[in-house]
Amino acid sequence: MTFGFASSGAASTPGSSAPASTSTSVEFSPDSADSAHRLARMLEPAEWSAAGIPLLRNPREVVSGLHARHLPTPTTAVVAVLDPDERLRASASFRRRATVTDGWVFRNALLAQLRRVIPHDLRRRTPVRTAVLLYCREGDARWTQEDGAWMWGLRDACTLHGLRCGAYITLTSDGWQVLGEGRGGRQPSLGSRPEPFTGTDPPAIRTGGAASDVLRRAAAR
Repeated sequence: MTFGFASSGAASTPGSSAPASTSTSVEFSPDSADSAHRLARMLEPAEWSAAGIPLLRNPREVVSGLHARHLPTPTTAVVAVLDPDERLRASASFRRRATVTDGWVFRNALLAQLRRVIPHDLRRRTPVRTAVLLYCREGDARWTQEDGAWMWGLRDACTLHGLRCGAYITLTSDGWQVLGEGRGGRQPSLGSRPEPFTGTDPPAIRTGGAASDVLRRAAAR
């Protein structure tokens, strides 16, 4: 597996402009909870809209930047942390391999990624940074139960890491769609060529093996 990180100060210094990013392939073990519990750990579009999720000022710019940085393929999730000016501070991508659709499993995976790429903000009275999730999948842009589980997982992971819960975005062959807002576009889309990267230079790639153990422990909790 490969990891990409900016310098250690990039993830912890508020004024730093270089985001930290990482990309891994992760296997999840199925959760033992029954289907009724799993259904409770998902959010429908109406619930998501009523939660007061902050709107992105320029969603296409955010989507294009994450697409160019991580080149997501189907079943890839990209979680990103933005500062108050909507600048990218950290991001991580990983593949979903679970056969069970469960927000609890997704929450653990997202939280493990956030803990690796950026410090928590739990000491703040009010969250300052915002986490958004881009999920690349087959099918059209309509909401699915899988989307609902990712929404639940993102919201819970943000609470546990001291972040504001931001947009949930799907990337399909039809383009990208910010669920719950009705905003979207045709480019980038599943399988499209990335647009020229306009942000900070991508961080250097480092190899390592400890992160897979962290994710397996997080999924097993």
